[in-house]
Amino acid sequence: MKKDITVIGCGVIGLSTGIRLLEAGHNVQIITKELPHNTTSNWAAAVWFPYHVFPFDKVLRWGANTFDVFQTFIDEPKAGVQNTVLYIMTPEPPEVPWWGEAVPNYSFATADELPSGYKYGYKVDVPVCDTTLYLNFLMEKYKNLGGSIEQKELQSIDEVITPKGVIINCTGLGSYKLVDDTELYPVRGQVVKVKQPDVKISLLCDFESDRPAYIFPRTHDIILGGTAQEGNWDESIDPDTSEKIIEATRAIMPELASAEIIEHGVGLRPGRPAVRLELEHLTDDSYVIHNYGHGGAGFTLSWGCADEVVQMVKTL
Repeated sequence: MKKDITVIGCGVIGLSTGIRLLEAGHNVQIITKELPHNTTSNWAAAVWFPYHVFPFDKVLRWGANTFDVFQTFIDEPKAGVQNTVLYIMTPEPPEVPWWGEAVPNYSFATADELPSGYKYGYKVDVPVCDTTLYLNFLMEKYKNLGGSIEQKELQSIDEVITPKGVIINCTGLGSYKLVDDTELYPVRGQVVKVKQPDVKISLLCDFESDRPAYIFPRTHDIILGGTAQEGNWDESIDPDTSEKIIEATRAIMPELASAEIIEHGVGLRPGRPAVRLELEHLTDDSYVIHNYGHGGAGFTLSWGCADEVVQMVKTL
């Protein structure tokens, strides 16, 4: 049955969910405080990797679904999605990764495949999205399907409750205030974007620390990172952190020394003990489905969670 649906939030989760709901035949409008390029999604490295997100069993299912959807976009130039070889360095010999079932192939990297000074790690082919292209691609896809967008800051979900209406809450860290979810916390990420000097492989190390080092080449740029500072709400650029990011990534990949810096950015990942993807009954005939708390894996889980939202709407 066709329903009138309001999606709150216009990052990668909100747009992907809106698209899937439109494809399922519903009427959809997005209400958002910020348009996509002013959201946390814009500063994401946007590589497929289930980072800082729980629970593992559901993440595995959502991530595998999303991985497959990204493959369908590889041949669409406007999407800005490409596959990259990702090397994940580890301090000790790695074990079978918990996320291994979600990808077609991975292997243990040999020391001669890794940067100087690293002995252990994984090697896996994964998709990466150029957010400067991919978010526009989603916006165009959403609008072409008949979706509308209203830019407005909401103080409460009550403002958009309608008889027999369905609300999808995709506000990420905004749900800390919007629905008083004190389980949410920021995981501050600072990055440096540089011009692409023909780097093909992606590198990630120290990913369990608060200062992970990563290099993710995309269509027109490379994202260098970063930080993973839990509880830090500061969205301003810290010049000292930028210098440390540049120094650390150049040490891993010396050819970055000639890469021109484009800009610096900060995004607050929506950390939570578990992704909140659940149905809440608001009034006799209205509902909200919460879809937030994806940590550092919003792109990685986007389509899997969107498909589950569609299935939940079918039960109403």
